Amino acid sequence: MPITHYDQISLLKDILNNHQIDCCGSISECEQLERLIKSLLMNPNINDTVKTVLLEVYNYSQNGQNTNNLDHHIQSNQENLTQWVTQMNSFF
Repeated sequence: MPITHYDQISLLKDILNNHQIDCCGSISECEQLERLIKSLLMNPNINDTVKTVLLEVYNYSQNGQNTNNLDHHIQSNQENLTQWVTQMNSFF
């Protein structure tokens, strides 16, 4: 059974929340964020407000994959992480 877009957003939110709380993460988590976002962006049930946040998180994940210091990247995005998780909480 495929996961719903609500499940995908919940997983996305969990990864971002972990980055925000732990101030660290992994390249594989950034890759997972990218896969989730690509899937969500193709979903016709996702509205433009959600897509805007997803594109911001997509850029964050892309930059995270290409940085030499992922922990610093995560730490420098603490405000964004908090904002994105808060916004995602309002999606449900």
